[in-house]
Amino acid sequence: MGGPSPCASCKLLRRRCAKDCIFAPYFPSDDPHKFAIVHKVFGASNVSKMLQELPIHQRGDAVSSLVYEANARVRDPVYGCAGAISYLQNEVSKLEMQLAVAQAEILCIQMQQQPNYLPTNHIDVQAGEKSHLLSADFNNNMSQYLGFPSSSNVIQDPLKRESLWT
Repeated sequence: MGGPSPCASCKLLRRRCAKDCIFAPYFPSDDPHKFAIVHKVFGASNVSKMLQELPIHQRGDAVSSLVYEANARVRDPVYGCAGAISYLQNEVSKLEMQLAVAQAEILCIQMQQQPNYLPTNHIDVQAGEKSHLLSADFNNNMSQYLGFPSSSNVIQDPLKRESLWT
């Protein structure tokens, strides 16, 4: 571009901004932090080489990715974006486990309130046998295996209900 105001990269590098400056379209002078962080992590020469190897229509997306990765690298120098992704995947796994436990507790409550209730996909139990889901200590056994406290106190009095989430 090379207009009256040099781009953020040329300002930071203290050089004259040429008309064909590869950084000018992606690092405007009004956002100097954007180039500064990319330069700190990747270096101006490497960024210039990356942008020159890409078709013009992909450069904007590449710059966005470089800025995102540079910010992630500043926060977590070892793992960068991969660390953030791993953390979020672990959080999703924990929430899925909590959801499964809550759904199992709901099923237990429903089954204990309606003793003759069996889900349609339940395996038939022979006469005289008791299903593990219907056993009185199912909540305690499940909490023992999953590491969550039992909610057996929720079911004792149908008029006195406590929250599953407290």
